[in-house]
Amino acid sequence: MTTMHRTTTSRRRTTGRRLAATTVLAGAAGLVAACGAGPGSGGGVALDYWLWDANQLPAYQACVEAFEAENPDIQVRVSQYGWDDYWQKLTAGFVAGAGPDVFTDHLTRYPEYAARGLLLDLDGLEATAAVDPDDYQPGLADLWVTPDGARYGLPKDFDTIALFYDVNALAEAGMTPEDLEGLTWNPEDGGTFEEVIAHLSVDANGVRGDEEGFDPDNVVTYGLASNGSGGAEGQTQWSWLAASTGWTFTDQPVWGTHYNLDDPNLHASLAWYFGLVDKGFLAPYEEVGSSPNPTQALGSGRAVLSSNGSWMIRSYTSLEGIDLGVAPLPAGPVGHPMSMYNGLADSISAQTEHPEEAARLVAFLGSADCQVIVGEHGVVFPAVPAGTDAAVEAFAEQGVDVQPFTDLVDDGYTFFFPVTDGYGAISALLTPVMDEIYIGSRDPATLADLNEQVDEIVASGSTGG
Repeated sequence: MTTMHRTTTSRRRTTGRRLAATTVLAGAAGLVAACGAGPGSGGGVALDYWLWDANQLPAYQACVEAFEAENPDIQVRVSQYGWDDYWQKLTAGFVAGAGPDVFTDHLTRYPEYAARGLLLDLDGLEATAAVDPDDYQPGLADLWVTPDGARYGLPKDFDTIALFYDVNALAEAGMTPEDLEGLTWNPEDGGTFEEVIAHLSVDANGVRGDEEGFDPDNVVTYGLASNGSGGAEGQTQWSWLAASTGWTFTDQPVWGTHYNLDDPNLHASLAWYFGLVDKGFLAPYEEVGSSPNPTQALGSGRAVLSSNGSWMIRSYTSLEGIDLGVAPLPAGPVGHPMSMYNGLADSISAQTEHPEEAARLVAFLGSADCQVIVGEHGVVFPAVPAGTDAAVEAFAEQGVDVQPFTDLVDDGYTFFFPVTDGYGAISALLTPVMDEIYIGSRDPATLADLNEQVDEIVASGSTGG
């Protein structure tokens, strides 16, 4: 069993984990569905807790049941919504004063909420103030502390990136899982990583991408699955490639004030990645559009390799007819792979009428007691090391070796998601630009022209939408 060690140097990110919109309500019947709900039928306090990941719902329902057993004076209703509905309902809840007491938060969202006074500082509440940040994998707790020292979330999980693949598809190409070990990459010729991607690509005539006569305009199987342009952070698409050249998003691991969009290493990495389209190794934008589905692409045989996050393990293991494997990212010019290192946290709404009870719930959700439960469900890697160990064991029981994900943290080959002021506005600016780069209508080097504008957004503190 791979054991997560608490050593790492640089940190990470988040992206939207977009799941099908669905709503599940569970918990004690008759509770009022509003932030600051009044006492339940038993005279206790009723809290609402929201999350978006349907795969994690059973685990957190089990955590809530354990919490209620220890805190009989508190009843918790768990509500789960799909990604888009989740944020729309949360925004509407803030406006109407009828949102959740506690909710799963995201690094792209919480700076704005904090700036608008919508979150409580957890260090000002007894139960959460007592939590030691060192209880979590290194750096995760720091992501939720603003420059003024306020803490707005307790970590619940973390994620890294690796390569999913179908062992059967490799065999058809005359390859084995061992052929995916020790790959190298560079933005000039793609290294052995591009050689593998080329060989795994097949046109309608059965010609492979590394064979003479390959038709890049009539491809049946792409060597690498597309997950879209990646927007402003490219978590699963290109960030890990660019970072392996030594590039960093900003001038600081967290809360930087200068973006490095003018770095030629970034431009070269993007040019290589999206240049795979013309070579016939990556699906064109016209095929995947704004709603790519790399999991389906792998499951249908439309693609062989899929770079994706550890939170997607359950989705890939659910594919039928697939002998799933996980391979490490290729080593870049820095001499090793790099992965975005991200994590979610639970936050408390400033509108709750029961802040101390909400803090007790958040402290429990971030504790080893809960996170071991979550780990045993085998869906994500919990932020507490004991929970991580439980998840590694659970995934092994599912037949999945997750070492390519955990090795990155063990070895410190990680970097943080760009947590800065103004991320909403920055994302709105850069996402269509990245789409244009994917389409092929824009040179990646023109990102340098936007650097000053992006830095002005950060300096203004404008969080945007």
